[in-house]
Amino acid sequence: MRVVQNIQMQIGEVDVSKIKFDLKSRDDIPKILKGLQYLHGKPALRTKLFALLEEHIAPKVDKRNGRPGMTLWRIFVCGTVRLDLNTDYDRLHELANQHITLREMLGHAQFDDYQYHYQTLKDNVSLFTPELLDKINQMVVDAGHVLVKKKENEALRGRCDSFVVETKVHYPTDINLLYDALRKIITLIGTWCELKQISDWRQHEHNVRHLKRLMRKVQNTRRRKGKSEEQKQKNETLCLQAYQAYLDVAQGYLNKAQATLTKLEAISIDEYDVMRKLEIEGFVKHAMRQIDQTQRRVFSDEVIPHAEKVFSLFEPHTEWISKGKAGVPFELGLKVCILEDQYQFILHHEVMQQKTDDQVAVSMVAQAKKRFPRLSACSFDKGFHSPDNQDQLKEHLDVVALPRKGKLSQAAQAEQQSEAFMKARRAHSAVESAINALEVHGLDMCPDHGIGGFRRYVAFAVVARNIHRIGAILWQQEQKRAKRRQRCSNRAPPAKRAA
Repeated sequence: MRVVQNIQMQIGEVDVSKIKFDLKSRDDIPKILKGLQYLHGKPALRTKLFALLEEHIAPKVDKRNGRPGMTLWRIFVCGTVRLDLNTDYDRLHELANQHITLREMLGHAQFDDYQYHYQTLKDNVSLFTPELLDKINQMVVDAGHVLVKKKENEALRGRCDSFVVETKVHYPTDINLLYDALRKIITLIGTWCELKQISDWRQHEHNVRHLKRLMRKVQNTRRRKGKSEEQKQKNETLCLQAYQAYLDVAQGYLNKAQATLTKLEAISIDEYDVMRKLEIEGFVKHAMRQIDQTQRRVFSDEVIPHAEKVFSLFEPHTEWISKGKAGVPFELGLKVCILEDQYQFILHHEVMQQKTDDQVAVSMVAQAKKRFPRLSACSFDKGFHSPDNQDQLKEHLDVVALPRKGKLSQAAQAEQQSEAFMKARRAHSAVESAINALEVHGLDMCPDHGIGGFRRYVAFAVVARNIHRIGAILWQQEQKRAKRRQRCSNRAPPAKRAA
């Protein structure tokens, strides 16, 4: 059984609209909670938000039956706080159980000793989907526009740029990727053999350590330097020998694993064994590819094409991205494109898997304009330019501030020197502030697994950032009112006239 929010309040529970915050606090938690309080305190917003949560979270599950679970409001609050604080589930677990103000926002009385479990938080926050979060984001942005008193017919001016969200992977080399594949093969097949009481891999832990020692030997041999040509030649020979020993042992373990899989297939296996077999076979393919690429690169001096490379076995969507930044030769992750308006709300975002900037410019504007029809201008960097983009964007926008590459024609020069173009270009650099805020509040690195987890994490970060923006605006307004009351209270009373 799962409800959106408990209707009946408990003794000692504080209504969400009555929660007080310390205006002197400089932490991020009060601001994000203030934004959540604003969404909950407006009946129309609360009804719309609750309807979205009830419709999209586990839609095929009957929420009226079964044991009580976390309310949908509590799940939303926990997920938003996790992303806005750029924290992991361990800290979220501690905050949800110990932070007094957060527990009030979750609907717990001060003497309520209910404790959340780590896995409960992780499983429930993962129920959100990117599609649901996009709809919530549209609702949040509309609420933010009302808060800043945006006029109904006022045009929105956007600025669009991309940045890299890193995945949680180690630096990839052909030898450590091969080690990752074989480590998983040996561990999984060793555990499976123990369950079936087969002694083929009784020393699987020792086998992993043996393989790791050989990998370290290759790494250490490659680091050796020699001053003389004789020493350099000797080091190169030792390096090739270390590579050959490593690959021979790796191939031996791989052959043994394939033979064991054939042996296990002869035994009656259930659906769990089928899943184990498929998982092991996936890592076998990875290991075979890495052995082949290592042999081609080391012994045949072949340059491996970029399209054939895999940069992580556990996060296969990871890309090697070089944006030409000073001091950052490359980044491992995926590019994310965002479109921000003049009120610093993020209207739309897109995860750019196997895409470049010029391939998403039109879709970004089209999707943002579908959600916010008043979008009439947008600025870009040169990386988004293409002749087709120039023509197609003008069909959607009144002002397209997209600088062209190369030598400009007279018409292009006149267009880029127009007042509207120059005004949009001057405001474009503010998008870097939005990117920095997103990176600080969650989007520096994605800890969630898989491309689905990556998309959900990015979408949740955008929602959390916009809610934080609402909370920051309310925070500034309350601070101004508090200072005004302080000045008024310090005024001397008017002097009485003499009789």
